Amino acid sequence: MKKVILPLFALLLIGSAAHAGLKVVGKGDNMRLDPSGFPPAMKASYDIMKVKCIKCHNLERTIVALQTGVAPISGQPFDRNATKAYGVKMLRKPDSNMNKQEVKATVELMNWLLDEANK
Repeated sequence: MKKVILPLFALLLIGSAAHAGLKVVGKGDNMRLDPSGFPPAMKASYDIMKVKCIKCHNLERTIVALQTGVAPISGQPFDRNATKAYGVKMLRKPDSNMNKQEVKATVELMNWLLDEANK
């Protein structure tokens, strides 16, 4: 049993350190990203994200997906293909109140954040 638990514990420590590139403020429902290091275009996109995305879910869901590479609800990989698919889904969702330009900006932000998370 110890032979299995110790390597799993070590893997968890390594796995959590591998996605340390995002600066996160708060916990749970109050979790937010710290945009102080974002390029100006990404700051503007983050402003869209923190208004539009929280209509249906908190930012913790998105941040966890960006940090882990796994969508928390579905358990599916959260990568560039997923950000595009979620963008299309939000564009088609009548309650999202997002236009093409806002979806494009948000998808570009999430792709940039994925890259930052993996640094």
